[in-house]
Amino acid sequence: MKQKAVLSLIILFLFFKGNAQCAMCRAVLESEESQTAAEAINDGIVYLMAIPYILVGGLIYFIYQKYKTSSNK
Repeated sequence: MKQKAVLSLIILFLFFKGNAQCAMCRAVLESEESQTAAEAINDGIVYLMAIPYILVGGLIYFIYQKYKTSSNK
């Protein structure tokens, strides 16, 4: 059951496409004719937003594993 939940979350995040621009970035980038810069800025913002969640998730997993092994002894 736990593996299905994790797999579902991974699939959900793989198909999730976010538009993570602030108002100022959006106004400047919409004035350009080429949308490649806007797409690059979006990708960078989403990348910077995801890293802390991945790190915290890894830390929680590490703590869970330590707790699980210490309670088995």
